[in-house]
Amino acid sequence: MIRVAGLNKNDVINGEGVSVSLFLQGCHFRCPGCHNPEAWDPNGGQAWVEDELIEYIISAIADNGIQRNLSILGGEPLDTDEKIEFVKQLIYKVKDKYPNIKIAIWTGYEYKDLKINSSMTYILKNINYLIDGPYMQDKRDITLKWRGSRNQRIRILR
Repeated sequence: MIRVAGLNKNDVINGEGVSVSLFLQGCHFRCPGCHNPEAWDPNGGQAWVEDELIEYIISAIADNGIQRNLSILGGEPLDTDEKIEFVKQLIYKVKDKYPNIKIAIWTGYEYKDLKINSSMTYILKNINYLIDGPYMQDKRDITLKWRGSRNQRIRILR
C-alpha cells in the first residue's frame, strides 16, 4: 500500500503542459509556510494498492484522448525506500506505455543529498525534470516557474 495526499488528472500548474499530478503522503521536512502541510502526516491521505494506483495513472494520462505528462510531488516522494521503489515502478510502467512522456519530480532534498542506489539511479535517468531543495519561506518568490522559493532548482535531466 502507498499513501496518497492527492491526485490531479488535469494539472496545468505543476509540470510541462497538462499533467497528471500525484501527491504522495508524508514529509519529514515540514517546511514553515509549506503549500501542502496536510501531506506531512505519513499516515494521512488515502491508501492505495500500488498496482491499482499505477494502472489508474496510466489510464488518466490518456483520458479523453489527451496525452498528459506526469508530475510526482508530495509531501515528499523520495524520503522512504518504499516510496522510492514505488516511484521507480511507476516510472518504469508509465515509460513502457508512453515512452515520450515528460516526467517531473519535486523533492525537498537537494540533488547532492539524494540517497543514490540502483532505484534512485533509474529514477534520475528516466525523468526529465527534478525540482530540488526545501521550500524556504524567507526566499519565497511566487513568480518562479514550478518553485516556491529562490533556493529551489529545476534540473533538466533529459
